[in-house]
Amino acid sequence: MFSSLWFILAISITLLAQTRSSKQASSRRSLQELSTEHLTSLASLRDPEVSLDFTKSTSHLSKILIPRAPGTQNNTFVKNYLVDTLKALNWHVEEDAFTDNTPEGSRLFTNVIATKNPKAPRRIVLAAHFDSKFFSSFPQNQFVGATDSAAPCAILLDLAEVLNPLLDARQKRIDEGAEADETVAETTLQLLFLDGEEAFHDWTATDSIYGARHLAEKWDNEYVTHSKRRVNPPPTVLSSIEHFVLLDLLGSANPLIRSYFLTTAWLFDGLISAERRLDQIGLFKDVHAAREHRSFFIPRSQFDRNSEGIEDDHIPFLKRGVSILHIIPMPFPRVWHTLKDDASALDLPTLRKWAQLFRVFTAEYLNLNPDDSLTPRSEHDEL
Repeated sequence: MFSSLWFILAISITLLAQTRSSKQASSRRSLQELSTEHLTSLASLRDPEVSLDFTKSTSHLSKILIPRAPGTQNNTFVKNYLVDTLKALNWHVEEDAFTDNTPEGSRLFTNVIATKNPKAPRRIVLAAHFDSKFFSSFPQNQFVGATDSAAPCAILLDLAEVLNPLLDARQKRIDEGAEADETVAETTLQLLFLDGEEAFHDWTATDSIYGARHLAEKWDNEYVTHSKRRVNPPPTVLSSIEHFVLLDLLGSANPLIRSYFLTTAWLFDGLISAERRLDQIGLFKDVHAAREHRSFFIPRSQFDRNSEGIEDDHIPFLKRGVSILHIIPMPFPRVWHTLKDDASALDLPTLRKWAQLFRVFTAEYLNLNPDDSLTPRSEHDEL
């Protein structure tokens, strides 16, 4: 991740995104807020610590919390772990492998693309990068990137496992013609685990976001052949993205998240609403006990404009007109790109809260019903 602002480049990118955002306009809709009973039910489906307790060897986070720079055996191990976990849920999983030139020579990168229903004409994408920053020598090469971005990846795995039975039940309603909202029914959930976000040396246009640059270009030139809409030319894979939600640098206490793009301000407000409602039912008492309560989010105002933003994996998608919601704290965690970005940088109550927020956010976006099913037990439930 690179913390400098875009200046003139940012203005041109933002204007381009605004002029091309009309294709996402139809995807803006009122989120179907869950009742208090459903919020409680969703929260109780499974304790997020099953996935996020980094002290437990069976948790997803403990598996990812290792040095995993691109092209290393550890990177392959984490990639395979992501693939195996999502395939076990019967998701469609694609390994998008490619090579690119880096300041350290040619490297192999692999994006992991997991889609609940690959035949759906539209999708909401939740993404995080799974690589850790490359350092050439000891001890810096032991950098594990706990917030950057092992924790976001584990949050996404928790989301997939907990919501999977609800997504299955929703698909059954769709197949039976019982889903009343056709717009929602045509949208699936896709998770992206991007490789090569970090620069090998210094952040430049060519030494950074390798996986995101490759995938955005690929999808912009790849047509959807199974689309229900008979248009010529057929839609591209890129144009079928309703919104691209990027998680990064999450897991430390007291994050401050702001809204960067007007096209997704309503989704940002949806997260604030979910936080408030979950707090009202007492779900975040452990966060309150540890410190003075403060929202994760900086409320928007009527004077908000599209921001210059922060360079990250969303940039190649933003340049091509994709609607972006960037969930990243500003300021960055103080441990950013240091060896202190390890397990000690993580706050378990904060991780639990993030997991619950994204459960509610995704369930309300996709009109999921927490009463539809109970989460099946798995090896992770044995903690």
